[in-house]
Amino acid sequence: MKTFFAFVLGVALGFVAAHQANKTEQGKRFFSDLEAKARDFGAAVADGYHAREAELRNND
Repeated sequence: MKTFFAFVLGVALGFVAAHQANKTEQGKRFFSDLEAKARDFGAAVADGYHAREAELRNND
């Protein structure tokens, strides 16, 4: 239970810190860049998944 409480407290403090950082111009730029990179990564994973899926269908 102690570990769970520490985890929840850490997550909450992380959200508070991120919210405070997002109020600054540098923080907004950081999170904007992070979002763009996450979207690019997600798109690359999806593209790879669909390419592999098509490859497996063609080998049947």
